Amino acid sequence: METTASKVNLRPLGQSDLSVSALGLGCWQFSRGSGIVGRYWSNLTDTDILEIVKISLEGGMNWVDTAEIYGGGKSEEALAHVLDQLRKEGSPHAAPLIATKWWPLLRTAGSIPATIDQRIACLGGRGIDLYQIHQPFSLSSIASEMKAMAGLVEAGKIRYVGVSNYSAKQMVEAHRLLKTYGLPLVSNQVKYNLLHRNIDQNGTLAAAKELGISIIAYSPLQQGILTGRFHNDPSQIAAVSRIRRMQSGLDGASLARSKPLIDSLAKLAEKYKATPGQVALNWLIHYHGDTVVAIPGASKARHARENIGAMTFRLNPEELELLNEASWAALKK
Repeated sequence: METTASKVNLRPLGQSDLSVSALGLGCWQFSRGSGIVGRYWSNLTDTDILEIVKISLEGGMNWVDTAEIYGGGKSEEALAHVLDQLRKEGSPHAAPLIATKWWPLLRTAGSIPATIDQRIACLGGRGIDLYQIHQPFSLSSIASEMKAMAGLVEAGKIRYVGVSNYSAKQMVEAHRLLKTYGLPLVSNQVKYNLLHRNIDQNGTLAAAKELGISIIAYSPLQQGILTGRFHNDPSQIAAVSRIRRMQSGLDGASLARSKPLIDSLAKLAEKYKATPGQVALNWLIHYHGDTVVAIPGASKARHARENIGAMTFRLNPEELELLNEASWAALKK
């Protein structure tokens, strides 16, 4: 399949002037195995990270998503290091749009301006195109946090504001508050995929569409289940941590329920000379028009190649609806 950047269409990110590829590179896996959150992943080498980033950006992704909590800045630093290398090589892909996040737990809104220079330093002095509140739980109100974020925009420290893991009500409130500063709420980053569709049912997706807010979907392959590898070889489940199995629905009953969906993905994959995972990503970025973008991660070069391949074809409306129906059937209790 064609994987050149020239073949990848860009779309607006929310009500901003940022034009992004439908898929961006999620960088949680660059945490160096550090910290509570970072220990979820093994420690990738500089060579691994460079190859993953290079393949992703050369293949058409034009943005990356990281966070303060990903190794306490280790992911941001790793990303900056490889982008420096690409710049030295003269790569035209050395300056992607950068999204990162402030970690709110047990902190007040005063931490937002107090730590922004550290975020910029970890990113090698690069500008932050999208700065997100990582989750809604902190020691301050949404109003205080949006005021602080608006202050960063005014100071030229960041370009746009987003949130993550916000409910429909919280997202609408953040949008309303930012509007008083003349700013849009650009995005809400939430878990969303063919086997996890809470935002379809709790009003978050509908509100995002109404307000012109982009949904940034994380865990777009449901921890690998949508690639079909666990259905094809259940013995692989044993190598997955217990907490990951519980979070992802890696049990016999869940796999049996999702088997028809995986079969549908596989059938379409044959048609498009793709993989089931690529078809699942394609559904995610096209079923709701331009509203949903996604940030698949990649811990190996082949994962990065597979991700970008998902942007080189487009399911037709009938196929999108077929997967929608198979998805809801798999989610029925």
